[in-house]
Amino acid sequence: MRDYYEILGVTRGCDDAALKSSFRKLAMEHHPDRNGGCEEAEGRFKEINEAYSVLSDPQKRARYDQFGHAGVNGGGGGPGNGQFHDVNDIFNEVFGDVFGDMFGGRRQRGGPARGQDLRYDLEITLEQAYAGSEVEIVVPASIQCETCDGSGAKPGTSPTVCGSCGGAGRVRASQGFFSVERACPRCGGSGQIIVDPCVECRGHGQLRKERTLQVRIPAGVDDGARIRLAGEGDAGARGGPRGDLYIFLSVKPHELFDRDGLDLLCTVPVPMTVAALGGDIEAPCLMGGENCDGNCRIEVKVPEGSQTGRTVRLKGRGMPSLRSRERGDLIVELFVETPTRLSARQKELMRELSDLCGEQQHPKSASFIGKAKRFWEEVTGV
Repeated sequence: MRDYYEILGVTRGCDDAALKSSFRKLAMEHHPDRNGGCEEAEGRFKEINEAYSVLSDPQKRARYDQFGHAGVNGGGGGPGNGQFHDVNDIFNEVFGDVFGDMFGGRRQRGGPARGQDLRYDLEITLEQAYAGSEVEIVVPASIQCETCDGSGAKPGTSPTVCGSCGGAGRVRASQGFFSVERACPRCGGSGQIIVDPCVECRGHGQLRKERTLQVRIPAGVDDGARIRLAGEGDAGARGGPRGDLYIFLSVKPHELFDRDGLDLLCTVPVPMTVAALGGDIEAPCLMGGENCDGNCRIEVKVPEGSQTGRTVRLKGRGMPSLRSRERGDLIVELFVETPTRLSARQKELMRELSDLCGEQQHPKSASFIGKAKRFWEEVTGV
């Protein structure tokens, strides 16, 4: 599908005035009634209308700027999926009723209408993103009134056809040289009149209630991921299909881990003795998945002579991929701890080590390493 900004010939940062001005010009130029019913002009006109219906709505425009066409039509569909306004409605908005309706465009009103799509923002933990999870959410949505089965009329009665528009939902009138069509003022464009409304829904045919849904969070999701639940949006009017529910995920910052794509990063303190001589330490990990409370541990080998800032990479211990069997790595950054509150004997040994380090011998000689090892053993008591 073509870019909506390109269709209207405007830049992404344009204001509402520039957007409307461009639409007015293009809509008048390509309207089918001004082009002898040309199919190409009609297709172009619908394309212009679709682009404007999205970009003129701040919320839809924001979703389009972030997610493209998938953000406003659920991954496909076009004007017929309930996301875009009627062509005549757009003209009424921009040109006013006189110019908007003078081109005709009769359309049957009062039939089934698709329900609105809904958005739900859900924050999950890194553990849930790592292992996947099933989450229960409560979503306020319109549901069909069970008392009247969505008709809006009191049980035992039915809506009657509007006598003003004959059920079409629109009426026409002449104003000078123009023939004007607008929504029927009597029935509001529905084409029906409810003489005796349902007490439960007061004639609307729908009620607003909270619905509890189970949502499966796939392993490996990241910030901004979107889950579409088809048919879980608002109920459609007059028996129309339900809209969809779009769940936008955000991952809560973790106390121990930072995420970089599929890799997990954490910083682990290392005793100075282990950093100098090498050895094993434990680092936190998410091996326990959703049930891991941060107490899960994995063994990390610290190379001899490690300095603060050195990293150790543990292959395959990071996040799972959402679309493959690939896994990221766990990257452990070492932070060498300097001992504090030394005893008199420990201070004496530290001075001895300082003297040893100052001796004129190769720092990796067997003599030096042996003395250093004995020193650390005495300092740590191991």
